[in-house]
Amino acid sequence: MFRSSFSCIKGPISMALMECHFFSEALGMSTSMNVILPQQTRSQIGMAGKSGADKHPVLFLLHGLSDDHTIWLRRTSIERYASSLGLAVVMPNANRSFYQDMAHGLAYWTFISEELPELARSFFPLAAEREKTFVAGLSMGGYGAMRLGLTYPERFSAAASLSGALDAARLAREWLNPAEAAAMFGPAEGIEGSSRDLFHLLGGLESAAGPKPKLYQCCGTEDFLYADNQRFKEAAQKLGLDYRYEESQGDHNWAYWDAAIQRVLSWLPLG
Repeated sequence: MFRSSFSCIKGPISMALMECHFFSEALGMSTSMNVILPQQTRSQIGMAGKSGADKHPVLFLLHGLSDDHTIWLRRTSIERYASSLGLAVVMPNANRSFYQDMAHGLAYWTFISEELPELARSFFPLAAEREKTFVAGLSMGGYGAMRLGLTYPERFSAAASLSGALDAARLAREWLNPAEAAAMFGPAEGIEGSSRDLFHLLGGLESAAGPKPKLYQCCGTEDFLYADNQRFKEAAQKLGLDYRYEESQGDHNWAYWDAAIQRVLSWLPLG
C-alpha cells in the first residue's frame, strides 16, 4: 500500500507547496518528492497565479548528483517562476543513482520512469496527456531528463537538459569514482550502444515511428561538461528534430541554472 503525508505552506505567491513522503514499491523503501501546484488567488500580494478547473500540465524536474528533491526550491525561485504558467512541478529524490536501475543498488530508473508519474498523478491533479507532460533536469538530472524524453517520446512532449552529464560512458570511465560507477552502471564498456546511452537513444529516435519530443539543451562555456554537451549538440543537430541549443558564459553552478530554468519554462509548449 502506498502511504503519503504532505503539508501546504502558504505564502504571498500563488502556488501551493507540498512535501510528500511515500513508500516506493520499486525502491522497496520510503522516499520523498516536493511538488508545487498552481493555486487560483485573488488577494495574495505580489503575483497573480494561474489555475484552471482541469488537471495541471506537469514538469518533472530532476536534481543533480550531489543534491536531492529539495534543491530546486532552495537554490532557485522555481515556485515563483512557475506560478504564472498554471504549471505543476514535481521534484523527486533519486539520490546518487544517475537515474539507473543500479547494478549494485536500487531500481531508480523503474522508480522515475514508471512508478513516480503514476503515484504523483494519484496524489495530485496532474494531467496525463503527453502534450501536457514535460521533463527537465540539471547535470545528472539533465541526463535523466534526456533519457526519459528519448526513451518515452509517447509520454513526454518536451525534455530539457541544463549542463547535462550527457555522455554516461565517458563519465563512468573517466570522472566518477570507479566503485560508484560500477555500482551505478556495472562495467563501463557495457554502456555504449545500450538503453543507458543517450547518443544511442538519440540515433534511434530519428527512425522511430510516432511523435518525437521537443528537445532543449544548454550549457555554460566554462562548464567541465561543455565538451560532452558539444558532442551531443552535434549529434542532435544532424537529425532534423525540434531541437534548441543555447550556450552562454557560465560554470557548473546555481547562478547559471537559476537563469537557465527560466528560459526552459519560457520554451515549454504550454499553449
